[in-house]
Amino acid sequence: MAYGLIEGCVDSHASSLAACRGGADRLELCANLAIGGTTPSAALFRQVRRDCGVPINVLIRPRFGDFLYSAIEVEEMEETVRLFRSLGADGVVLGALTPEGALDEGVMARLLEAAGDLDVTLHRAFDMTRDPLEALEAAIRLGCRTILTSGQAENALAGAETLKAVYAQSAGRIAIMAGSGVRRDNLREIHRLTGVHMFHTTGRKGPLNSGMTYRKSTVSMGLPSLSEYEIWRTDEEEFRACAEIVHGFEA
Repeated sequence: MAYGLIEGCVDSHASSLAACRGGADRLELCANLAIGGTTPSAALFRQVRRDCGVPINVLIRPRFGDFLYSAIEVEEMEETVRLFRSLGADGVVLGALTPEGALDEGVMARLLEAAGDLDVTLHRAFDMTRDPLEALEAAIRLGCRTILTSGQAENALAGAETLKAVYAQSAGRIAIMAGSGVRRDNLREIHRLTGVHMFHTTGRKGPLNSGMTYRKSTVSMGLPSLSEYEIWRTDEEEFRACAEIVHGFEA
């Protein structure tokens, strides 16, 4: 019996459609994936909800950087959770940490209360915690349904040992989804090493070339390491190849 699930990590309408056509079971809708992802606009959510027929979980992350949030940022996050709940999101993806590197259970509880009956995924703030097994138990206590993790490594293959330990300790009490660097050429190996059968991927193959013919080489609109003239999008063929592998995993 097949039992794999694949989630498309997307930050545009075009990528959302490509992932859905490629076989995504669910989307995590974001903005600004080049900097790790932030909360998408309500307008983008409405477009994707209208045109994609799979569940949509929305990233709740007010800014780039760490997961230690001020009182005002927590207030913003609560309001944003309620907004997307009212717009018809199927779930939210969130996380908050204490200065000492534990899950901030107080902040998380407030966000889960705002989420109500929505599906809640603890995002890769989990990978920045001091003790993944301690954070796993906290996420279960809080009522999160899924943890997205690379196994506290640069990518899920490199973090396979920790992923295996987290998956084993979860014992079916919470879903464990492997993400970061997940591609068609390493999916089977990650599954073999860890037992994890839920995967999260952008399904990207490489940047698209901008349509701009005039290019200003002396000005950067963002991080100097990022080109203004490269556009990153989900590749339907790559995503389909990943989906076929994941959907072939057997219980």
